[in-house]
Amino acid sequence: MADRPQLSVWVAGARPRTLPAAVVPVAVGAGAAFGATGVDVVWWRVALALAVSLLLQVGVNYANDYSDGVKGTDDVRVGPMRLVASGAASASAVKRAALLSLGLAAVAGLVLAVATSWWLLAVGAAALLAAWGYTGGPKPYGYLGLGEVFVFVFFGLVATVGTTFVAIEAVPWVAWPAAAGVGSLACALLVVNNLRDIPTDTVAGKRTLAVRLGDRVTRRFYVALVVGAAVAAAVCAFDRPWAALGVLALGLAVAPFRTVLGGATGRELIPVLGGTGAVQLAYGLLLTVGLALS
Repeated sequence: MADRPQLSVWVAGARPRTLPAAVVPVAVGAGAAFGATGVDVVWWRVALALAVSLLLQVGVNYANDYSDGVKGTDDVRVGPMRLVASGAASASAVKRAALLSLGLAAVAGLVLAVATSWWLLAVGAAALLAAWGYTGGPKPYGYLGLGEVFVFVFFGLVATVGTTFVAIEAVPWVAWPAAAGVGSLACALLVVNNLRDIPTDTVAGKRTLAVRLGDRVTRRFYVALVVGAAVAAAVCAFDRPWAALGVLALGLAVAPFRTVLGGATGRELIPVLGGTGAVQLAYGLLLTVGLALS
């Protein structure tokens, strides 16, 4: 095991391909704020909200790496390399990286709370506990099939609506369906990841939602989440007509749908993660522009 892993190892362990899930909700939340009439966006708060979201995502990734690694549930993987399980970094070092990332997120969140409202401290504390408890602690909820709930709430509703609030200290109703659409796509990424890992998670005792639902229902659930995001954009269009642009992102989902509904398994599903990420990025861009310009 390397005592001092190279920077490239830590970057890989941070799982940069997951970071769009942290950027999209902040962008959409900022778009909802910018399109509101009669208010000025405080952009430094938006930038700080982005820092919080990114640091939480990196912290979650490191925390999951650490917790799964010490429990041995990552010993057999089909997906990206994990630091602890692969021996690329020690468990203690990965734990410190997780705590550092989450700690920095807490500091940035504290600044936002001071600048806007103290009730954000309660939201931030819940986010930090949820980040660690996903695979950590005595009863990790990610092993109980509740991971999608965490993702939808914190990387959908909280991150999107929270950004809108800190930007203008108000929350127009359109921010909520926009947040639901963002959360649905973030969940879709997790669902297809867990669909791929059903065989290994079953052996490891990880009762993810995919394991609980089974292969067939999970595939349909994935499609429903992506389509649900398009529906959310259409709802936003009742208030901000150009938000309907977000529906166009559904066109990029054709190939992932065919692969998932075609019964692909294991490594065959890895391209679906990239395809879903492309849908997420396009959706975030189009919905942000649509919300901002309407």
